[in-house]
Amino acid sequence: MKELLDVVLKGRSGDVPERVKGLDAAGRKALLAELKTLRATVRAWGWDRWDERRRVHHALLVAGAACHGGAAATAAWIGARDLRDWRTPPHELLFEVLRDRDPAWLGDVAHRLAARAATARDDYPLIHDLVRRSGGPVPLTDGYVYGWVDEVARYRTLARLAEDPQTPVLVPRLFETAEPAGPLVWYEGWPEALVSLAERGVVERAVLVDGCVARLLRGGKPADLRFFVGLLRRLDLTAEEEAARTADWMALAADAPSTVAAHGLEVLARLAEAGVLTARQLAEVSASVLFRTEKKLVRAQLVLLGKVLRRDRSAAAELLPVVAEVFGHEDTAVQERALKLVGRYVSGVDEEVRRGLAESAAALLSPVHRTAAAAVFGTLPEADGANGPYEELLPPVPEPQRVAPAAGTLPELVEEVAALLQSRDDDVAAFERALDGLVRHAYTDLGALREALQPLLPGLQWYDNDFLSAQQVDGVQLVVLTVFGRVEADGLRRALRSTADPRCVHVRLAQVPAARGCEVALRILTDPDPLPFLLATPTWHTGAIDAGELVERLAAYRRLGARPGECDVAQALLRVRRTGPGVEAAAEAAAGLGTPEGARLAAWLTGGEPFGPTTRAVVDTTRRYWLPTLRRIVAGTEEQPVIQREFPPAFRALGRPWAATDESCYHWGEVSAATTAVLPEDREVLAAWLLPMAAGAADLEMRNGAWFLPALAEAGGAAGPALHLALGCGLGARHAEDRLAAVDALLVLAARGQLDAARLGGDLAALVDVGTVKPNRMADALRTAAGTGAYGTVWAVLAGALPALLTGGEPVRGLGEILALAAECAERSGAGRDARRGAEIAVPGLAEVAARKGSSRLVVQAKRLADALRPAPGQPATQTA
Repeated sequence: MKELLDVVLKGRSGDVPERVKGLDAAGRKALLAELKTLRATVRAWGWDRWDERRRVHHALLVAGAACHGGAAATAAWIGARDLRDWRTPPHELLFEVLRDRDPAWLGDVAHRLAARAATARDDYPLIHDLVRRSGGPVPLTDGYVYGWVDEVARYRTLARLAEDPQTPVLVPRLFETAEPAGPLVWYEGWPEALVSLAERGVVERAVLVDGCVARLLRGGKPADLRFFVGLLRRLDLTAEEEAARTADWMALAADAPSTVAAHGLEVLARLAEAGVLTARQLAEVSASVLFRTEKKLVRAQLVLLGKVLRRDRSAAAELLPVVAEVFGHEDTAVQERALKLVGRYVSGVDEEVRRGLAESAAALLSPVHRTAAAAVFGTLPEADGANGPYEELLPPVPEPQRVAPAAGTLPELVEEVAALLQSRDDDVAAFERALDGLVRHAYTDLGALREALQPLLPGLQWYDNDFLSAQQVDGVQLVVLTVFGRVEADGLRRALRSTADPRCVHVRLAQVPAARGCEVALRILTDPDPLPFLLATPTWHTGAIDAGELVERLAAYRRLGARPGECDVAQALLRVRRTGPGVEAAAEAAAGLGTPEGARLAAWLTGGEPFGPTTRAVVDTTRRYWLPTLRRIVAGTEEQPVIQREFPPAFRALGRPWAATDESCYHWGEVSAATTAVLPEDREVLAAWLLPMAAGAADLEMRNGAWFLPALAEAGGAAGPALHLALGCGLGARHAEDRLAAVDALLVLAARGQLDAARLGGDLAALVDVGTVKPNRMADALRTAAGTGAYGTVWAVLAGALPALLTGGEPVRGLGEILALAAECAERSGAGRDARRGAEIAVPGLAEVAARKGSSRLVVQAKRLADALRPAPGQPATQTA
């Protein structure tokens, strides 16, 4: 046994099978106990022995499998994650030490291994050999199916699937796994091979058809679903097979992704042509399809409805009300198609249905089609609000939410700190409350705080004091470690003396909250007069501090005789509100405190803006890593001497000049909300610094690049050029969640009366011109904003963008979408009505585009907008966009 243990310890897994054969049951049981001890020992080895541990693990895996007697224990040993690494387990050696066991036992082990979701796919070769040896049934778990598909792709055995005895059992499972097996989708030849299996009778054809349909109904990734659609097409279903699944095609057409829905509509069209699809069924599915956003599918369904109505006019009463729902479609060309279809067959319906269609036309159709609708229905009923004043619907102005006081009791504080450390929450209020709570309880009773925090210590990340950096620490975690003496004062002092790289805004901002944590930790560790509480704790959720409240905190420090922390004071100054009611009185009260910090606060409140205006330029970025060379509009900030001269080292980078170039930063991720709260009253500066993130969300298609825009919209300070430019980039972002964040910011700024619509429109046109923003994405975002009821706001933005877009040479692709949205907003917001009362809004370049020949979307929508903005005959033109 000792020799075998030496073999295992040396990692000679190939020698294990031969040596274990000579052991009886008692010997194997004794060896197993030694192997378990060795396993625990190896688990504790450091990373410097990684190669040795890797070899020993494989030897342990084989020896332990040979020594276990129970099937459950054997499977658990083989599947143990701590005995595995990036290499494939030694399946051949494992099979060699197990093959002579009872067949039923082997089958039991095989099925137990197949049931282990984490390892079954990797262990397919071993499981398959055990199943063959046992002669038992094939496992049907997802992992085993994935492994089978991997094996087929690896050894290119698709042509021999019919010879595999597992095929009839495993093929039906291909359609039932949680996710389709990867090679099933990307490895060429699977559709042909599966069809061949059905033709040869190895697998029933109905299994393939039903499996594909069921998989499509479940949904999934577009690439995966395309495989099953392609398989259905190759199967070339008969009319009977299609008719038997009518309800399934209806469900796919209504709710499936566009490629799948298109296939469902194709089948339904064939069924309708064959008379299998009833008018009621067609009306039911049309109600869903016509509500979809894909214009191609809507147009295809209208064509199908037209064919059915042409063949059976008696179905008009059931189908035309469904068609009338399209009158509210965002595309006026689609509205026109629906109106023509209704007009062609409306004579076949009774008066009640006709009246309902007319009411739908009056309520939903764009004003551009009202004349045509009147020709179809006669006199249209007056639409609700047609003659009343337009009312802009904007969200309520967000009210600042006060940050709750720090936890008053130790159990409450420990609970909050534990939740923050565990979740890594990006909530500014949670971070600030926890940090202030730690400071307050360390001041009152450090020993009690240490005892209360004891349960949190094992889960904390320790810092190397020799390399402690204010740019890398978590302030709350650092303070907790300091309470237990796990941080050295010299490391904290070095961190506080360090300055951030001024070229990187991520480091500029992240160093401030980290430096505050270092300062608190150093005062707890070395100062007999620790901080009683923090001055910089925000008053409101944005990070801002009320000026009067900050004066009260400084007065409390004076009464206690406490010395404020430099970083704490600096952050408090950057957060305090410098404008609004009560600021002048707070400045006078601060000056009257008679302390240096009070005098400094008074000077800060009365000294004007600490940050100057932002700059703007158009630059060509330099290719770096995988990034392409891009032309961008960038914003910058100038040097701020006050911050460089009077603030601690960790803050001085905030006052350095900055210009956005591709070499400014090596970070690809997002900035945390805690760092954006460093300057809650200077959102224009933050917008300039974070503009590359928003631009990257548009031209580099990065995700989460515009998340900060709603926070800036609620923050304080001027809403200037940089903020509007960042907002324009967000409206053109690649991902919908970023565009929605930009829409939220736009609406909040509009509700607060801080949106410069003309400036934003001009910025959008400029961003389109340099290629940062694509018109279709911009149109999608602005349409979302308009859909909330902000038609007037969106029209004002588009009125600022259209002149440059229409007069900048060849129209950009997607301009028709923008013109369509502009026309809708002009019609709904009253701009069109104002024009007809004599206040024409002349958009430079619009008349020239509208005068073009043809029926392209660009020309049609330009004419529509021109009509909406044309004054009544005899009225003068009085306004220019």
